[in-house]
Amino acid sequence: MRNKYFDLIDQTFYFPQKEFRVEDNELYFHDICMMDIIKQYGTPLKITYLPKINSQIQQAKKWFNVAMAKADYNGEYYYSYCTKSNHFSFVMEEVLKNDVHIETSSAFDLNIVEELYKTGLLDKDIYVICNGFKRLEYIENIARLIESGFENTIPVLDNKWEIDHLKSATDKKFKAGIRIASEEEPKFDFYTSRLGIRYNDIVPFYKEKIKPEAKIDLKMLHFFINTGISDTAYYWNELTKCVNVYCELKKICPELDSLNIGGGFPVKNSLSFEYDYEYITEEIISQIKYICNQNDTPEPDIFTEFGSYTVGESNAVLYSVLGQKRQNDREAWNMIDSSFMTTLPDAWAINKRFVLLAINNWDEEYERVFLGGLTCDSQDYYTYEAHANAVFLPKIRENKPQYIGLFHTGAYQESIGGYGGIQHCLIPAPKHIIIDIDEKGETVTKLFAKEQSYKSMLKTLGY
Repeated sequence: MRNKYFDLIDQTFYFPQKEFRVEDNELYFHDICMMDIIKQYGTPLKITYLPKINSQIQQAKKWFNVAMAKADYNGEYYYSYCTKSNHFSFVMEEVLKNDVHIETSSAFDLNIVEELYKTGLLDKDIYVICNGFKRLEYIENIARLIESGFENTIPVLDNKWEIDHLKSATDKKFKAGIRIASEEEPKFDFYTSRLGIRYNDIVPFYKEKIKPEAKIDLKMLHFFINTGISDTAYYWNELTKCVNVYCELKKICPELDSLNIGGGFPVKNSLSFEYDYEYITEEIISQIKYICNQNDTPEPDIFTEFGSYTVGESNAVLYSVLGQKRQNDREAWNMIDSSFMTTLPDAWAINKRFVLLAINNWDEEYERVFLGGLTCDSQDYYTYEAHANAVFLPKIRENKPQYIGLFHTGAYQESIGGYGGIQHCLIPAPKHIIIDIDEKGETVTKLFAKEQSYKSMLKTLGY
């Protein structure tokens, strides 16, 4: 009878997979034994595997460049990273090794750009695409960046009055973009995104507010899909509408030459995850080219803004199972040594799922369990996976510690969870390590942050 945890994974998925394998009943993530990491650093523990960031960027660049070559596409491709996905310095340093550009969301993002320039990690010719609804401080920072020589800073207009603030903030000529207010999927609570300018208003707005201004070049049209790039009628319909607006605008705005297809590629959230990135990329390029040809319009340069896709699959969170509580004859609660609400807030807030695997004891029988966090909140739990309405893990045995990992957790969790601040029930933020490969091909680990101390929390609270 095949009732071991390894049998469950082997029968349910194609396994091993590119980033996951098992040796001696212990899990390896990118060829690194997770038990060795736990023995060295303990749990709870967050890890960042830097080489995955590089490989994600280079793979996407290859897909787009190959797709453009196949379609005989005349524009260029520019990969930009959404800093809001993960602002940490070690992430930004790794991203910028790959000849990419940056998309920002707020004033402080531009302070980060200035710091990266001071340290020599980026040049002033980089594209800095400034999205979001802009407060005056954000506009002032944009103007300062432009005036200091960052000529490829592109404020993307989110509303009609931002242009007046930008004009008064700088005397220098600058590039600008317009964000389209895309329609949302039917399942949303509203019809149209709160961000951007309505389709029907874009051409009149350009004629009235931008065309008469000699110091403004409208370079970019931008649209963003909340649900990301997907092979759905909804996505292709929104892309078609956007490209048609681009063609209409290009006829009266010769300096317009770029289309920013915001909304990123998805992140693998289960061992059963399937997504044909190559096909989707080729379809995007071919559809843009087809619509432009139909409108007798030159193909635009393509910008993408990949945040979650860039960093999501580089991270993991490792926990210990402190013990098991049986509350009735059907529910077994495995209690972890941290909190899902504080370490993985998306799991609580939007029911986001991650790749969940046992770290050890793959030769034990499996059972269905519920995972409980340490806070006293009734919502601090994790009870199902992306591919199944359940969680299965090795049975708990006396004197045999059990460790688990949730993988591909690298996007947004620290910023949403309030990294370095107050955590729910004062559960400390876990230790965080960085894993890299050195020039000799050997694995190198580095402690980025210790587990949050009571002193830092009390200081924040004013004690």
